Amino acid sequence: MIYPLSGLIIGAILGAFRARLRGGKLTDMLQWGAAFAILFAVIGLFILIFIERSYV
Repeated sequence: MIYPLSGLIIGAILGAFRARLRGGKLTDMLQWGAAFAILFAVIGLFILIFIERSYV
């Protein structure tokens, strides 16, 4: 459960930071943060599924 949640938080921070470095405004930071948050949450979900399936 912690992997998708941590991926969500880390992705949002990284996305907003990346938009800020490129000179983006608030809406750009929100959009990049949301996109990265979704991407990292899905990656975290796959990691969680892999770990749960491995410990059978």
